[in-house]
Amino acid sequence: MAEIRVERVTKLFKGARAVDDVSLTVADGEFMVLLGPSGCGKTTLLRSIAGLEQINGGRIVIGDRDVTELPPRRRNIAMVFQSYAVFPHMTVFENVAFGLRMRRAPKADIDRQVREAAELLHIENLLDRFPAQTSGGQRQRIAVARALAMKPQVLLMDEPLSNLDALLRLEARAELKRLLGEIGATTIYVTHDQVEAMSMGDRVAVMRTGKLIQVADPLTIYDGPVDRFVGGFIGNPPMNFLSATVERRNGGSVAVLEDGELPLERTVELDGHLGPVLLGIRAENVEIVPADADASLRARVLVVEPLGSHNLVTLQLGTERLKATTRPDERLERDQAVGVVIDAARIRWLDAEREVALGAEAAGDPSAGHGPPTPQEHEPGDGEPG
Repeated sequence: MAEIRVERVTKLFKGARAVDDVSLTVADGEFMVLLGPSGCGKTTLLRSIAGLEQINGGRIVIGDRDVTELPPRRRNIAMVFQSYAVFPHMTVFENVAFGLRMRRAPKADIDRQVREAAELLHIENLLDRFPAQTSGGQRQRIAVARALAMKPQVLLMDEPLSNLDALLRLEARAELKRLLGEIGATTIYVTHDQVEAMSMGDRVAVMRTGKLIQVADPLTIYDGPVDRFVGGFIGNPPMNFLSATVERRNGGSVAVLEDGELPLERTVELDGHLGPVLLGIRAENVEIVPADADASLRARVLVVEPLGSHNLVTLQLGTERLKATTRPDERLERDQAVGVVIDAARIRWLDAEREVALGAEAAGDPSAGHGPPTPQEHEPGDGEPG
């Protein structure tokens, strides 16, 4: 296996920066997920690593080799596409063996490696069938087996589960994570599904408009998004953001919101910031209490959505809305007045103007200096797979 280094890579499409000065290191054996909305450049970056796109700047290193100018066949990579790309006129065995035959591997090696890959994917009983005689989940396994049979240094996967139905996708996700953990492949996996990214990746690289916004392990990205975009993109429901003003009072600090004030402990990190801020809080860290209870904030219930394991409640807090979760047996009514308790230690504080987490620049986050897009900004690479 091999480390992958993407060094200041830029890819242009008709003058638009589909990939904009991206640097990223994927460790040997690591499972890295590229996550972002459609058109953000994640597929273009993956195709650039594969050699399917010629980059306009920077370089790509796999292991100890600079592969920037090498064709795909010389990069020792394998790729699994969104469409699976299995050949309908070939048997499953012939599909899995295809890459090996293109390399002119010895017949004995082809047979051994195909059967090893088929056993890993539990499709050894399908080798004599044609793709039309298999299910969508089985075709997905065939595509992965074809890639693994090549014994590549790097495995690149472009939304390989997106064509499966919800239940099959859930099963395939767990199986694929187990499999790749067993073989220890260096893997880059592209998806727009944040549940896939959070559940599968050792680290997640969040992209937007061709740039890397944040690269970290899933829990760090979930609890400590570097800006409003990441907090709003990751999580279901997305992170709540409320406008507040931080003031000094009686030797301490308080966050003033529309319908109440939130005293802040001395341990809360605001880097000495005073004035307007954005308060980011996850729904599970918002507690709803009776209206007559001791609570810093007051709100009104707008909607209660029973989801089985919990209720998702939408609250009106002044002119802003706030999502909270409650136990499934907790009864709340529309227009009911309630109190709201927020654990200040779980808040993510952001600069109100730039919408970037306080302290992000000092921490050297990829998004330092990255503000919200202007109204004229568009997703680069329109018309490309991004």
